[in-house]
Amino acid sequence: MHNLFRLLIAAAIFPIACAASAQSYRDIVTTAGEGSGFNGVTLVGHGRTVDDVQTIGTARAAYGVPMTATTRFEIGSVSKWISAIIVMKLVDQGKLDLDRPISAYLPDYRKDTGGKLTLRRLMSHSSGLPNDVQKARQADPSIRGGELDQAEAVRRYASGDLAFAPGTGWDYSHSNWLLVKAVVERMTGTPYARLVDRLLVRPLRLRNSGMFHGDSATTPGMAQGYATLLPVPQEKPNPIPDFMAMAGGFYTTAPDLLVLMDAVLDGRYLSAASRKTLMTVLMPDQHYALGGRVRIERIAGKEREVAWEDGSNGGFRMIARRVLTDGHTVIVLNNTSFDYAALGQLGGELMEASYAAHTHRR
Repeated sequence: MHNLFRLLIAAAIFPIACAASAQSYRDIVTTAGEGSGFNGVTLVGHGRTVDDVQTIGTARAAYGVPMTATTRFEIGSVSKWISAIIVMKLVDQGKLDLDRPISAYLPDYRKDTGGKLTLRRLMSHSSGLPNDVQKARQADPSIRGGELDQAEAVRRYASGDLAFAPGTGWDYSHSNWLLVKAVVERMTGTPYARLVDRLLVRPLRLRNSGMFHGDSATTPGMAQGYATLLPVPQEKPNPIPDFMAMAGGFYTTAPDLLVLMDAVLDGRYLSAASRKTLMTVLMPDQHYALGGRVRIERIAGKEREVAWEDGSNGGFRMIARRVLTDGHTVIVLNNTSFDYAALGQLGGELMEASYAAHTHRR
């Protein structure tokens, strides 16, 4: 009854198109909750239309706050895709060039590597810049909540010797995004969080999205991240300082993320050229484009090109999948360290159900 009640609430808030298929979506999510302990929000949609929203479990166990369609979640590394979108918007405005050397934007950056690094290589993790910021956070967890000026963060964690020549290898390095953020803020004269609000959140009317720093639990409406809920809830925060905002500081809801993906991938938020650049795979072995992945997957009996976004931080886990040709979308948000293989299976089952529902309607 609780899931049905929440679905009816969601239907009053969001345009849900495939009511006839709601039972099958509900069965899939309920099975995941009962069998694997899924706790979170799922959304199935096409284009900008929400076909189904399911909520299960608790957003904040200590306060008895239930999960709702508008519960806010950290999206972890999908923040990198958001960052790439902002950069491409600035490219459209003529403020940035993906292939201009970093030294042209940051004259104080070390000259030997600054002349080799570009935004394109940084955002595709093909720069060779070592992941010094992650190494430091793992070596000394006490620094995780500490803030630094962006220039100092770059000096400490994004100025190391290159591990390989840009474009010749791939390494998933958060340090790349410290350097991208420094470039963006210097060339716009605007703090990144304010830029996201001005360029993305307000134009797309994303009512439950934005940037956080520190412990996200202080953000109103945010779910708490947990290592587990059973036998007793164990919180699992992982503070994100502002200097790492591009790497993991964005929060959103499932409905907001659908609007965002539709606007970027099928709408007019970016120019056609910038949209193509954003989604062009540069590192085929990793399916990696700029800030995110594009994969060919077999879905509903056909090979389909899919925007493929995964994110995690602390107790948060999420996936977002959008078929580029027809806009079929699945978003799954979790706050209890849910197993990624099970998360992917849940997303896959929901995507198959989405195609089955639309085939049935025709």
